[in-house]
Amino acid sequence: MGVLSKVALLSACLALPAVSSPQTARAQARTGSPNARTQRSSQAAIRRAVNAKPLSSAVKRGLAWLAASQQRSGGWSQGEESAAMGNTLAALKDTPNVADTCIAALALMRSGSTPRSGPYARNLVSALKFVCAEIEESPKKGLSITSVSGTRVQMKLGRFIDTFLAALLLAEVKGHLPDPKLESRVASGLRKVVGKMESAQRNDGTWDDQGWAPVIGQNFAAKALNRAAQRGASVNASVLEKAERYSYRQFDATSGSFGTGGSAGVQLYAATANLGAMQQSEITNRAVEAQARATAKSGKTEKDRKAAAATLRRIEAGRQGYKAAQQAVIQKLDDKSFVAGFGSNGGEEFLSYNTIGESLVAKGGTEWTTWDRKITASLERVQNNDGTWTGHHCITGRTFCTAAALLVLTVDRASVALSDATKHR
Repeated sequence: MGVLSKVALLSACLALPAVSSPQTARAQARTGSPNARTQRSSQAAIRRAVNAKPLSSAVKRGLAWLAASQQRSGGWSQGEESAAMGNTLAALKDTPNVADTCIAALALMRSGSTPRSGPYARNLVSALKFVCAEIEESPKKGLSITSVSGTRVQMKLGRFIDTFLAALLLAEVKGHLPDPKLESRVASGLRKVVGKMESAQRNDGTWDDQGWAPVIGQNFAAKALNRAAQRGASVNASVLEKAERYSYRQFDATSGSFGTGGSAGVQLYAATANLGAMQQSEITNRAVEAQARATAKSGKTEKDRKAAAATLRRIEAGRQGYKAAQQAVIQKLDDKSFVAGFGSNGGEEFLSYNTIGESLVAKGGTEWTTWDRKITASLERVQNNDGTWTGHHCITGRTFCTAAALLVLTVDRASVALSDATKHR
């Protein structure tokens, strides 16, 4: 299929309204989880293309610092910031918050630990109890899950970044808890946060446009809901589809560029945030594709067959769009000004590098090995003597930057395994 055909297919299919009405989606959910053939094809489709490297000394030092800096409450604070950011947030320096706690926990998990096993199992259990308590105390209505406001991460990525990161963390640990009580708290917390996100989504697929670079927060929101669905949580199909369509609308396949809305004018943020959302949509779509094919061929009613056929068109359009977007980003990786982002390292750059890595590690090949070699050398060169990383602009907190840098350096350990019970209602 030529480029113009791909663009036409993408435009036509992503312009469709949500292909599953609430009634149709609920009917599909009642058919149960995908059959064994679907499970095997989904798992094979997303298997990592590379083998994980041993943890380097740089990673081990960063992990040790991160674990040691956890507070007795189980949470992490933003910690020391760059002097260039001033001291306006000095009062929050040691106040634990959900966003920093979640990103730290995600970094510990990626290194190989779970709440059930590994050197950082206790740290993860404590972190989860802190996050669950914050969610449990939050109001039923509204998108916020925390009483702590005005953190640097909220200012830069959006005021609800804590909510999105909490949903992602709880989705990742689902099924890996050491006891039924904590498993129940995590499941309940995830349901509450997903419900909040479903209720707060705008018609265009976004959640919030406040903050310096809220497009990165949008990526976390889309990623969290997709990961929740992939791990077997019930997520409204129309919510996922709206987020999917939004990310694809930001990409111009003809020019290979991304819309810069919500990115502070930084192409690195715009490109990687939307690429990350596209990738998660693609992974989720693979879990239901075989079932949709079966329904399109032999569904009980014509309505079901047409809906399934529309779903397949959307999935194929998304797949072609993701491949084109991925290639567009790959072609920019030799551009030093693109990779530099805002011009110097900050938490936003580290998050962007993580998203690039998550896309390339699933692809494998020379693009991955070249990128991994370059970014590893770059991050190890700027690591502090105590094992931490700090930023020079915007998100400069030692906790967030250290955790985000660790995610980049351990991206070959990223989990993209699909649940056998991906649910849409």
